[in-house]
This record gives sequence, structure tokens and C-alpha cells, in this order.
Amino acid sequence: MTWGSPVEIETRNRIRLSVAAHSYEMHSRSFLSDAEYDALSREIDLSISTTNPKLDNFFREHFHPDTGMWIHKHPDRAGLEKLYQKFYKDRSK
Repeated sequence: MTWGSPVEIETRNRIRLSVAAHSYEMHSRSFLSDAEYDALSREIDLSISTTNPKLDNFFREHFHPDTGMWIHKHPDRAGLEKLYQKFYKDRSK
């Protein structure tokens, strides 16, 4: 089986976008350009349910593709901070 089902892709996109919004809003640092962030935001498909119903509901209720302010209500900000520190901190500008 190859990786890349719609659920896997949607999950990856939501995680990456969440960490990018967290990085910008909490650390004033970006690892995506504005154009990359906007493009990724437009790819988010709220009709796809992932394996995490809590985050699916969060995205459906709070996500807005034209801003990153929704990240302040994310239910796992500690988890986002861990991902930021481990994978993205050194890539931020």
C-alpha cells in the first residue's frame, strides 16, 4: 500500500498548516512564505474526516483560510510547540 490517501494528505496538510500558524503567531517566525501559507490554507478540505475527531471538529468550527488567528483556539498547542521545536524551529526566518 502506498502512502497518500486523501485522509493522510489532509492530516499532513492540517498539521503543517497548524505548525506554520503556531510558528508565526507564537514566535513571530515563518517557515512558509505568505504565498505557500495561502496555498496550503486553500487546500484544507473540511469535508474530509481524519482519524482525530476532536481536531476535525476544531477545524470545522474555527479554521479560517484567510488568517492564522484560529491557532489560538487549537486544542493541542503544546503538541504544536513540540513539533515546532523538533522539526521547524531551525527552518524559520
